[in-house]
Amino acid sequence: MDTITIQVEKEVAKAYKKITPIKRQQIENLFSNWLKDIIQDRSIDEIIADMQQQATTNGLTEEILQDILENG
Repeated sequence: MDTITIQVEKEVAKAYKKITPIKRQQIENLFSNWLKDIIQDRSIDEIIADMQQQATTNGLTEEILQDILENG
C-alpha cells in the first residue's frame, strides 16, 4: 500500500479522524477499490453497485456510514 492525500469536506475529515482503526481500515479498503474501478473506466452504475456490495461485505451499511459522517 501507498499513501495519497485528498481533499474532503471539513465535516468528513473531522468524522474520519474520530472513527476506530477498524472502521478506518474498512473505509480505506473501500475507497482503494473504488479508485481502482474508476481507473479501469467502468460505468458509474457498476462502480456504485460494487461499492455497495463491498461495504456491506465489510460490515459498513448505509446507516453505519451515515452515522460516521454525522457523529464521528
